[in-house]
Amino acid sequence: MAGLGGVGRVLATRNTQLYFGGSLLSWTGQWVQKIATDWLAWELTHSPAWVGVVAFCNLAPSVVISPLAGAAADRLDRVKLTVVTQLVTAGHALVLATLVLTGLIRVEFMAALEVVLGTAQAFAMPARQSLIPALVGRAELPGAVALNSLCFNLARSAGPAVGGVLVALWGVVPCLLTNMSAYLLASVTMPLLRLAAAARRGHAPEKSVLRDAYEGVLYAARHPGVGPLFLYAAALGVTVRSVPEMLPPFVDRLFSRGPEGLATLSSSIGLAALIGGLAVAAHGKVKGLVRVSIWGGMALSLMAVGFVATRSFAFATLCAGGMGMMTTVHGIAAQTLLQNSTSRAMLGRMLSLWSMITRAGPALGALCYGTLAEVAGLRGPVLAGGALGLLACLWALGRARRMALALEPPPAA
Repeated sequence: MAGLGGVGRVLATRNTQLYFGGSLLSWTGQWVQKIATDWLAWELTHSPAWVGVVAFCNLAPSVVISPLAGAAADRLDRVKLTVVTQLVTAGHALVLATLVLTGLIRVEFMAALEVVLGTAQAFAMPARQSLIPALVGRAELPGAVALNSLCFNLARSAGPAVGGVLVALWGVVPCLLTNMSAYLLASVTMPLLRLAAAARRGHAPEKSVLRDAYEGVLYAARHPGVGPLFLYAAALGVTVRSVPEMLPPFVDRLFSRGPEGLATLSSSIGLAALIGGLAVAAHGKVKGLVRVSIWGGMALSLMAVGFVATRSFAFATLCAGGMGMMTTVHGIAAQTLLQNSTSRAMLGRMLSLWSMITRAGPALGALCYGTLAEVAGLRGPVLAGGALGLLACLWALGRARRMALALEPPPAA
C-alpha cells in the first residue's frame, strides 16, 4: 500500500490541505445539487429525451469551450480563473433556487442554465487541475492525482445520499442552496494558496488564444500516446459512461423507484468509485497504468450491460457501483499518464481536451439514449452501446504497447 502512503504525504502541506479541502467541499455541493436537478428535470417532464437534453446542455459546452479554456488556463492566472468559475457556479445555484421558489421553473430554463454551468465547469477543470504539479513534487504526482480523484468520488458518494434525503424531505431548494454555500466557501479558500507566480501561469501570452488552442489539438493528435488515449476515452464516453447521466428514467421505468432509489444508485456509484480510486492509489506508480486504463474500460462496458439487462434493483445497484469503480480506475490512470507525459506549457490544454472528451462524450451518449428511449425503450440502445464499448476496448488493447512506450517512461528533464 505504498501508494496510499504517497497520498498521505501529499496532504502534509498547507497548500494541499487548502486545495483538496476546497475541492471536497465544492464537489460535495455539486453532487448534492445534481441529484436534485436530475430529479427535477424528470418530475417536470417524465421524458427520457428531456433528461438527456438537460444532461447534454451541461456537458456539451466542453466541445466548443474546452480547447479555448485550456489555452486560457495556460496563459492566465489559474487561481483567479478558478475563483471566477466558482462564483459563476454559486450564482447558477441561486438563480435556479429562485426560479423554483417563485414557481417560474421550466425545463427549458433549466437547459439554458445548464449551458452556463457547463461553460463555467469547462474553464474550471483545466485551471484548477493545472495547479496540482505546483502543489507537489514530481515524485508525489501520482499520489496527488489519485487524491484529487478520491476527493471527487468521496463527494460523489456522500453528495447524492445527502441530496436524496433533502429532496425527499424538503424538495430541491435546500440542495441548491447547499451547493451555492459550498462554492462560495471554496472561493474564499482558493486565494489563500501560496504559489510562485510562475506556477500560477503556464506561459506568458505570445500568440492568440485560438492559436494556442490549435497547437494544443495538434500536439494531442501527433502524440503517439495521448491521441489513442483520448480516442479510447471518447468511445467509452459516448457508449457507456453516458449511462449514469440518465439514471432517473432507469430508476423510474425499469425499477419503479423514486428519489430514494436515485440516491441509492448514485451513492453506490460514488462509494465504489472511492474504492476504485484507493486501488489505483495503492498502485503508486506510472508503470502499467496504460493497461489499467484499458481493462478498466472493458469492465465498465460489462457493468453497463449488466445494469440494463437485469430486473433486480439489488443487482442493478451492484452494477452501478461497478460502473463508478471502473470509471474512476480508467479516469485516474489516464489523468496520471497525462500529467506524467505532458510538458508544463501544454498541461492546461491537454487537461482541457481531457475534460472536453469526458464531458462531451457522455453528453452525446445521454442525448442519443434519451432520444432512442422514446421509440426503442431503455434497454436495447444501452445493450448495443455496451457492445460497441467492448469493441473499443479491443481496439485499445491492440495499441497498448505503443501507448505505454509514449506515456509511462519517466519524463525527460
